[in-house]
Amino acid sequence: MPAQPSLSKSDPPGSASGVVLMLHGGKDRSAQVVDGRSLSWRRCLAMQRAISGPAHAAQAAVWLLRYRYRGWNGGAVPVADARWALDEVRRELGVPVVLLGHSMGGRTAIQVADDPSVVGVVGLAPWFPPDDDVSRLAGRHLLAAHGRRDRITSYDATAAFVARARSVAASAEFKDMGPVGHYLMRRVAEWNRVAGTGSLAMFDAAGGPVEN
Repeated sequence: MPAQPSLSKSDPPGSASGVVLMLHGGKDRSAQVVDGRSLSWRRCLAMQRAISGPAHAAQAAVWLLRYRYRGWNGGAVPVADARWALDEVRRELGVPVVLLGHSMGGRTAIQVADDPSVVGVVGLAPWFPPDDDVSRLAGRHLLAAHGRRDRITSYDATAAFVARARSVAASAEFKDMGPVGHYLMRRVAEWNRVAGTGSLAMFDAAGGPVEN
């Protein structure tokens, strides 16, 4: 049976007024199916648990997408999976979305930021190649956080991407996380704070769904 994307949902009591949709990391190339043992997915699952309390207090849900496959592989599958997840948010809740992506998840978020439900993107140690297009961020908010000891994705490339995005985005902010690496294992509380408060602030800044 072919692999299918799935969602782990953490919903607030009552009605959600927004969804933080989390997109985990992966590898440049891999045909490995993402299962419950995936470290990239499990790191985001731990973050989901950490930020859900404050999110629920603000009436926001936190949903975590599990891609079908671990690899970027040209982008078609993770992007399709993320668009499927956005359709699920729209079908079930019809509320604004902030995309919260780590590593490859940050790149995936940029590719689907043009979805009409998306109001912003938060990227944690994101993979932002120098030639990636910023136009999908038009009218959206962007926050990217990166550590200076990251040897997997580029601190400098992230800073440059944010600078380019300022020409089209509603706002674009770069946060220096200091002398930390890629895997969100040091300064965990600070990564969680940036993820949670950064995402919730975008709902307030947007004031409602994006209209295309």
